[in-house]
Amino acid sequence: MSKFIYHGSQNVIEFPKYGVGKLYNDYGLGFYCTESIELAKEWSVDYKRDGYVNHYKLEDDELKVLYLNGEEYCIMHWLALLLGNRRFDVSSALAKAAKEYIINNFLLDTSEFDVIIGYRADDSYFSFADDFIKGVISYRQLNNAMHLGNLGEQIVLKSPKAFEKVSFLESEYVSAMEWYGKKASRDMEARKEYFSAERSNYQKGDLYITQILNEEMKADDPRLR
Repeated sequence: MSKFIYHGSQNVIEFPKYGVGKLYNDYGLGFYCTESIELAKEWSVDYKRDGYVNHYKLEDDELKVLYLNGEEYCIMHWLALLLGNRRFDVSSALAKAAKEYIINNFLLDTSEFDVIIGYRADDSYFSFADDFIKGVISYRQLNNAMHLGNLGEQIVLKSPKAFEKVSFLESEYVSAMEWYGKKASRDMEARKEYFSAERSNYQKGDLYITQILNEEMKADDPRLR
């Protein structure tokens, strides 16, 4: 089956290359795309910097796909990949212990997969994850926060085989004047909803990182589903 995917960039990229990119992205080295052309347009621009949306067709019939939002996985698997790849300061003893525990017990071996699909951790989403490992928000609140702002999913090509299955269709110029405001607005709305509806919304029985650590919860624990 084929699907149309889009990559937002400041450049036209007709031939995506395996092994090129930023090592410390959400899921490590790879080519990051989305099935939403609107999101790709937002990701392509920055303040006063125009960009391009590159259109591709991906033939994924023979590709092994890791779908992090599938029923067999939980948000901790996504978080483990994020903590294992992204660079950030661990500012407390709890956050340090949480990071180590999550990586040691929930980090998936992605080497056998050609494609990874899951949440994209932009600045706002990354701050939600940071609050969770610091014990500021509960597991329920983290799960709810991941749907704020309608950021959608990203599709990441990880293997040489995946790069062989993607073909360039066209590129589209994107104006920062038009799309940077939408990008900033989406992030601002997610943060606004988070602070007004989630961060302060404590519920009795909420599960926090301290309990997960103290009870040494694993991926098969029904409370993490």
